[in-house]
Parts: sequence; C-alpha cells; structure tokens
Amino acid sequence: MPSPRLALIACTSALVVTACAGSDGSGRASGGGSSTSGSDGASSVSRSPSSTASPSSTASPSVSSCVQQTADALSPTEQAGQLIMAALEPGAGSTGLDPYIRDQGLGSMLYLGGWQDAGTVAAASTHLQQVAPEADGTTIGMLVAADQEGGEVQQLTGSGFSTIPSGLEQAQMSPDELRTAAEGWGDELRAAGVNVNLSPVADTVPEEIGTGNAPIGRFGRQYGSTPEAAAQGASDFAYGMLRAQVQPTVKHFPGLGRVTGNTDMTAEGITDDVADTDDPYLEPFAETIDTGTRIVMVSSARYPQLDPEEPALFSEPIVTDLLREQMGFEGVVITDDVGAAEAVAAYPVAERATGFIDAGGDIVLTASPAQVPTMVEAITAEAEADEDFAAKVDDALLRVLTLKEGMGLLRCG
Repeated sequence: MPSPRLALIACTSALVVTACAGSDGSGRASGGGSSTSGSDGASSVSRSPSSTASPSSTASPSVSSCVQQTADALSPTEQAGQLIMAALEPGAGSTGLDPYIRDQGLGSMLYLGGWQDAGTVAAASTHLQQVAPEADGTTIGMLVAADQEGGEVQQLTGSGFSTIPSGLEQAQMSPDELRTAAEGWGDELRAAGVNVNLSPVADTVPEEIGTGNAPIGRFGRQYGSTPEAAAQGASDFAYGMLRAQVQPTVKHFPGLGRVTGNTDMTAEGITDDVADTDDPYLEPFAETIDTGTRIVMVSSARYPQLDPEEPALFSEPIVTDLLREQMGFEGVVITDDVGAAEAVAAYPVAERATGFIDAGGDIVLTASPAQVPTMVEAITAEAEADEDFAAKVDDALLRVLTLKEGMGLLRCG
C-alpha cells in the first residue's frame, strides 16, 4: 500500500495552483503567504488548509478553452516542438535556437554552458519570447529555464546573479531563511527573463554512501541524509522560487541518492535496488510537489523493483503508475538531459524522445539542439502510426500548455 502522505499529494494538479496545506509543525507548510501569478512567472501558491483529492478523482483534469483552442491550432510538428527543451550555450548567442523555433516550433529552452551577466541573459530571454511560436495568432511563450541550484551547479553567474551555496550549506539555514534566500535568487532569475529553475534537488543521499554518490553527494548537492532533511530543504527552496514567480523543478525522481555512478558520465553504477512504491525517499518529492511545484524531472537511473526492464525516464510503471497515478501528480514531467548523457547513449536519439512520451512524460530535454529535428520527426511519425501514442502526445501537449497558461505565457483573445 502507498503511504498516506504520498497518496494525498494528488491535490497538486496542473490546473490547480493552490497547494495542499496542513502544517506539520516544522514551519514549512504554514509559514508562507501567497504570490500572484505574473506575465512571465510561476503560478501563485497558497497554503490554506483544504481537503485532498484521491489520485483517481484527479486523473483526467479538464483544460481551459484557450489551451484546447491553441492545441487544436498547432500542426503535428508544432505540437511535437512544444514537447522539447533545447539548450542554448553562450557561444551560440541569443539567436542560436531561432531555426528550431521557426522550423520545429521549439517551445522551451535551457541556458547551459556558463552564461555571464544578467543583462546578457535578459537580452537573450527577451529575444526568445519575441520569436516564440504562435498558434492562430496567439503567441505561446517559451519556457526559459536555468539550472540554478547552487554550489557546483549554477549556470548563470556574474553581475546580477548571487553566488548560491550548495544544498548542504542551504540546509544549515532555518526554513524562513532559506525561503527568503531562494525568493531573492528567484527574483534575480525573473529579472533576467528566466521563468523556470531546474531545481531543487530532492534526492536523499544516505550517510553510508555520502560522497561516494557521484551525481549528488560528491558535490554536496543534497539537503541531507534523511528523507526529512531532504524534504525540508527542497520544499523551502521551491517555496521561495514560487514566491518569486519562477517555476521550480523537483529532481531527480524517484531519487538518485543510492546510486554510485553519474548518469551524465556513465551507464555503470546507476541502479537503485532498494527503491519501491513505499520508499521513504519518495517523501521529499511529495513534500516539494505540495508547495505548488508543477514540474518534476525524472532520472535516467534504473530501479528494478519499480521496473525491471527500463530506466526511469522510459518507464511507464515509474512515470505513469507511480508518479501520476499513485502520487496523483498532474503537472509536467521532464527528462534529465538525454542529449549527451551516457546513461541513454545506447538508445537512438529518436527513441529517447518517443520512449519518454510513451512512458507518460511531457518535455524531452536535450543539451544538443541539433537533435531537435530528429526528435520532433520521431514524435510526429510515431503519432501518425500509433493512435495510443498520439493520445499520449495530446495529453502531454495539454499539460505543457496548461502550465504555460498558468504562468502567463499563453493568453487567448
């Protein structure tokens, strides 16, 4: 049986921006106010008490007429383009993704490669929104993302960007201090036109592994060695980002804390033999989703007790059965990088895109923009050949557009 805590997380949906409340005495759930959704920010989050819905009652949320109208107006290529996020490195300049936005309808991007100076980033962000795809005269704003978790992982630096401490260092702050600090870091992102942060880390790294955990523990990216500590830090960080109207992304579901290999660098040592549907290491993800976080990043590691065949990002038992059905998450699910990661190198580029969508995912993240045409073509071809896959593309598109509408990036009429 799933834990009651995980079953109750269903109240956070892609259409409902009011988060489940209920203080547990930690100060995490009851200490914040609410923020108002802005034109390029994240949806507001309220912590007032409310009853929670069961996963079964929230499995098929309705969508707004604007979202449906926009989805219907997109060509198959443009629909697929909304399901891709591509990286933009400084050397490519602000126009580096223009061909993919124009030809494939690319709907999301990530600053990668160490961008310097907030003014430079802001100018690039402004340009990206100016060339964003349109549908029937309606602009579909871009998800403009950065990876600003702190410590060794901070893609935007220099003037206008604070030096963010690592997860372990952030964990030394009180809940109020961390929420306030994260709000300030989020304000910097929003001022630079960034509306999505691919953080926080919700992975629990047990003490017995510690720095032997290559992707997280080696760099002190985690908030602690227990699910309680990880949940506290990740949810406080996310809460601060939401206050700044920047949409956080909780990662790396269902957890990278027990592996020894880094999925970016190797396909070895990336199996977690312990994780199952009752794993307490799922709790930090549930807690962070409960803040109103509407994006979850799925890892590329393997979890044989959850799926003996496929890594998490290609696993319907993990993405759909566990995350969507058991935990009731109705928001957007995104991959970790599949463009250059060694963990997925054995899979053809086309299958990296279709395999994730088929598992129930929504946005495929690639560090290599040159892969965008191949991914888009693969998604459209598979949708034309397979009605079931086409339905999954439709569902993913509606979730992405609903997220964008809630962030003020999609307005009709």
